[in-house]
Amino acid sequence: MSYAQSPKKTGLPREVVKWLQSLDLSFYPKNVRRELSNGYLVAEILSRYYPQDFQVHSYDKGTSLSAKQRNWSQIERSLQKQNLHLMQEFIDGAIHCKPRAAELLVQEVYTILTKRRIRNVQGSESDFTDQEYQELLPELARSTASKAIKNNLRITEIMAEPDISTNQKKAEVILSRYLDHKAAERVSNPERFKVKPNLGRLANKNLLTSSRNDDTTLSREFCSSSTWSGAAVSFKEIKVHQPARRSLVNY
Repeated sequence: MSYAQSPKKTGLPREVVKWLQSLDLSFYPKNVRRELSNGYLVAEILSRYYPQDFQVHSYDKGTSLSAKQRNWSQIERSLQKQNLHLMQEFIDGAIHCKPRAAELLVQEVYTILTKRRIRNVQGSESDFTDQEYQELLPELARSTASKAIKNNLRITEIMAEPDISTNQKKAEVILSRYLDHKAAERVSNPERFKVKPNLGRLANKNLLTSSRNDDTTLSREFCSSSTWSGAAVSFKEIKVHQPARRSLVNY
């Protein structure tokens, strides 16, 4: 099957893109994060290698959370028959459309099915947040604290795990990461935040400046008191006249 136009910027290595194009899939994932989230396309990929265990007609093309969970549960059961396993973190991240999760998932599927290693894999330890994207934006365009929580805590996560304390902990982790990042920005760019240095910083700065000035003064005095002749250095002898000491006499 030939594709009229190969998708660009899929976030996948070249060898994985060529492999996907060779499988004669019903459609090519132009948006990997969205189109792999419900598991249907993953089941179709697996059916090319295990047609008896992965029958595509038994999978739902829907995008609801329940459809995604049913599809992925069926995929995991079929994989177990072949003694294969996908990382649960990748599956959960793909279901909730987390950044980099679907890309890493399809790379893992490629490795399992082809027994080939992908060269120069980056982001295998991704935390599935939008931090990498935020760092590409200008500072004024980056997310606020509430937006960071909204971007990194999906509504489907809350639906899948409605426990309040669990979701509160997730929000606290996101907020803590956001505050740490902001603190680092304040240190690296204090002019933007109009941060005034505290007494400790001023003392360290003055001490450093004073130390540098003393070193410069000593260097100048040394150079002025020495007479250079080629590579040799001669010093002037300074004669100091001491006043005569009077002896103490007891009268």
